[in-house]
Amino acid sequence: MDLIRLRIAPYLILAGLLVALGHAQAPSSPNPAASSGSSNFAPAEKASAETDRVILKVGDVQVTKSEFESGLPQIEPEADPDAEGKSRRKLGDDFASVLMLSQQALASHLDSSPQVSRQLAVARMQVLSDAEFASLMHQADPTTEEISKYYSDHLSEYDQVHIRRLFIWKRPGNSETGPVLSSQAAHARAGELRQAMAAGTSEKKLSQDLIKSGEGMLDAEPLTFSRGGLSPELGKVAFGLKESEWSEVQETPAAFLFIQLVKRDRRQLGQVSSSIEKDLQAQKLEALLDDMKKKAGIWLDEQYFGAAVAPAPGAQRRGSDPPSQLQKSEKKGESDNEYETQK
Repeated sequence: MDLIRLRIAPYLILAGLLVALGHAQAPSSPNPAASSGSSNFAPAEKASAETDRVILKVGDVQVTKSEFESGLPQIEPEADPDAEGKSRRKLGDDFASVLMLSQQALASHLDSSPQVSRQLAVARMQVLSDAEFASLMHQADPTTEEISKYYSDHLSEYDQVHIRRLFIWKRPGNSETGPVLSSQAAHARAGELRQAMAAGTSEKKLSQDLIKSGEGMLDAEPLTFSRGGLSPELGKVAFGLKESEWSEVQETPAAFLFIQLVKRDRRQLGQVSSSIEKDLQAQKLEALLDDMKKKAGIWLDEQYFGAAVAPAPGAQRRGSDPPSQLQKSEKKGESDNEYETQK
């Protein structure tokens, strides 16, 4: 659907204007019922019946303020109809130019050419498709009760941990040369830092001293991670610790990594309701679309289109948090600059 939208976007404006102007300019039909629509832009003789004032004219076609402002996003998506001075004048000139060109296209019977006819047909199909999709989106809106039930049924998914990381570089200053720190020495240094924290030394001071000494890096403030925000290995350790407990979780070529569970809690319904709403709506919308596809009897020639691709396992599961800072740090440690960037 997105691909079709991208391809026909340049024709949407012309399509809508050609249809509207066609009805505005075409001679009266002996059979009004045969008309496929009505004009969005009123002919001059009907302007007095409009409740909004006319602000733009091109030949016999005139545009009211409300029509201009409602049609403007199709011509200038980022335009501000409230802009003053030259900006608003430029928008008016652009709008008038589109009307003028579409009028000339009708006068030249370009709307009857095979190419433009196809473009108009695709544009109409896309507009109708978007309208039906919007209707389905509304039908798929979850209720407050559904959101609350989903939260209650998936409480563990909203658990989160607040952890502090401690990196001890294997080489002083994280340099490429020099003696490699042993595991025993790294654990001893980590123990000294933990004792200092327990004795009341602020984590901020210890963090600053550690960086200055070139021995490692300590988070002055805890970092917060939800389930799925950590790699399986780190998540298992973090969510398995008791509050205030430390554990070594990783050894890389550049450093030893220790983490402390500072606090464990759970995001409340009010914090995640919007996310749950989007997830449930996506699930319901997918079900509605699948049902429509089955009833529509869709068939694709696999010799031309290729075989259907099965969705990846878990692709429709509730989205987890973006890659976490700790996940990104797992492969870090090659240089002091990389760790400093994470600070």
